[in-house]
Amino acid sequence: MKEIATTAEAAEADAIPRKVDVHTDSDDPCGPADLPDAVTRKPVKSKSPAEWAYERLILYIQNFEQQLDNEHEVAMGFTGSNTGILRIEGMGYFDPDIVTFYGSDPSGARTQLIQHVSQLNVMLRALPKEVEQTEPRRIGFRLARELEQL
Repeated sequence: MKEIATTAEAAEADAIPRKVDVHTDSDDPCGPADLPDAVTRKPVKSKSPAEWAYERLILYIQNFEQQLDNEHEVAMGFTGSNTGILRIEGMGYFDPDIVTFYGSDPSGARTQLIQHVSQLNVMLRALPKEVEQTEPRRIGFRLARELEQL
């Protein structure tokens, strides 16, 4: 039997983002079960496509980093092109529809990717951390702190 929702319940359900992940290994975490308040406090419909993509990318990057050992850092591989890899050192967005990634390529050259949200295809990769660093950089956790302050 289908449950009947009030208008308020239907509007709330429509405004709350949902996240679903399934993995072949049930012991392998796919991400946080609960979305942080910074992502859910503002209805999805009131966010620009850039802001909404930015917030979700932060969650994916942070989850990916939680699965890395101390010898690896997160980087991006670009799908659909032969641009290469970018070690993620920063990320931002420009309303209404631009997401940007800052970092360096494997040779150490400064790199910035500016991408329209409709073209967003990102593959997260684990790269060995830079040799001179004692600890790996964890951009996902820093981005999540900044998100809480928005």
